[in-house]
Amino acid sequence: MRIRRSLSAAVALTTAIVILSPAASSAGRPAPQVVNAGFETATDPATPDGWTETGDRDASYVEAGGRAGQRRLTHWSAAAYRVRTQQQLTGLAHGTYTLRAAVRSSGGQRSAYLGLSDCGRGPVHRVDLPRTGDEWWVELVLRVRVTAGRCTISLVSEADAGQWANFDDVSFVRSHGLDGLPVAIGGADVSHLTKNEAHGAVYRDARGRRGDALRILADNGVNHARLKVWVDPADGFSDKSDVLVKARRATAQGMKLLIDFHYSDTWADPGKQYKPAAWADLSFDDLRQAVYDHTYDVVSALRRQGTPPEMVQIGNEINGGMLWPDGRWDDWAGLAALLSAGSTAVTDASPRSKVALHLAEGGNNGGHRWWFDNAVSYGVPFDVIAVSHYTYWHGPLGYLQANLFDLTARYGRPIMVVETAYGFTLDENDHEANIFDADLQAEAGYPATPQGQVEALRDIINVIAAVPNGQGLGVFYWEPTWIAVDGAGWDPADPASGDGWENQAVFDYSGTALPALRVFDEMVAQHKGHAGGTR
Repeated sequence: MRIRRSLSAAVALTTAIVILSPAASSAGRPAPQVVNAGFETATDPATPDGWTETGDRDASYVEAGGRAGQRRLTHWSAAAYRVRTQQQLTGLAHGTYTLRAAVRSSGGQRSAYLGLSDCGRGPVHRVDLPRTGDEWWVELVLRVRVTAGRCTISLVSEADAGQWANFDDVSFVRSHGLDGLPVAIGGADVSHLTKNEAHGAVYRDARGRRGDALRILADNGVNHARLKVWVDPADGFSDKSDVLVKARRATAQGMKLLIDFHYSDTWADPGKQYKPAAWADLSFDDLRQAVYDHTYDVVSALRRQGTPPEMVQIGNEINGGMLWPDGRWDDWAGLAALLSAGSTAVTDASPRSKVALHLAEGGNNGGHRWWFDNAVSYGVPFDVIAVSHYTYWHGPLGYLQANLFDLTARYGRPIMVVETAYGFTLDENDHEANIFDADLQAEAGYPATPQGQVEALRDIINVIAAVPNGQGLGVFYWEPTWIAVDGAGWDPADPASGDGWENQAVFDYSGTALPALRVFDEMVAQHKGHAGGTR
């Protein structure tokens, strides 16, 4: 479902603007501040006051159109260019610092990033600019350990003619190291994997070596697995027994678990929330009890086998409610009772597991505020906010980040994107038409290539990482292992159904891992060793 741009633009833009104040150093004196942080002054338009320029200086200049103030820094040229705008801060006390800046970008540059260097031992730190277009600013964050008493901030572009980047509102402050990369969660929804394997799917690492898909994911930095639960699916996959098998396998690879209850025998999303057949004629009280019993049964079984979930979703993309009609959006008393039954069951079965509530349309601030205002007013217990965000359906990354900033501030919960994906090709590989097509590619703006897939995943992680106070937990890629295999189609009741998702997997049509997998290794906090045991 497509989000309208007018839904919450004014509110979201306001909430997205977070300017941090300089902190005091450990010596009690003010920490050095970024000079001309908003690029408001420039004696020479090509060189903003307080900053130095190297490279093609004419490609960097100050102009009207700042985010908060009147002016901004722009990198652009009618010819190919490379330019660096930088400022060195000195007199810094030792400690952790956070660089935060507002940016916009055309995307497609050979290189465009914020960088920190000469801060002490260690490599240059950098964060790439996302593809935003000119409508929305987003914030990017870098954190660094300063041990040299100084640090250099760099704003860098290397681009072909006509490509551009904007910068504004730069801050560099002492921090507790919560914001920025790496994010804690780099997850994969691998719900369809066992069905694919049962029909002969083969997976290979980037060097072409055949192996276990979960092992390949883990070796590339994926540290969480998301598993959907259906009640009584026609094909027997994604039911309780299948989820237990996948949970054991994922935990053996060191992954933590997010369990996603659909409360259906088939797909549940904003457009359909069908009751399981066995629950169709239950009274409301019995339906609420069925939600509790089903949730408790699965979660307690996971805990008993030594694979307790870190988090559990009560419902999947429940913008319009769940278990229609009893839990529809227009009957919040009923919906809240069902949600509370599931949440209570999770806590009773596995007290350390966190409860997440999941909505689609990750940039829909107005809709999400309405929904969570109701959830809070009805006393639904939850710990984490979860959203889906596909840029080709749900709007630019600026929409997403503004909503993430607002929801975490408003409701005091951490937030994560539990569904996203992007195509690496427009070619088909089976008889089922691909969901991601040329029109959706044009809407999102990233090319449907392996590198375009890399950039789409990298950019959304960078946007999540900037959520203040470390409240942006991370991201789950939806069904990265769902390559096309005969018999393993989307419809559990129809063996002849096909796969409309294969061009958004992170394995190509030979089953070989694509470069997008490396993004997890580069941007996600890595797990150590193997998980397991009871809590």
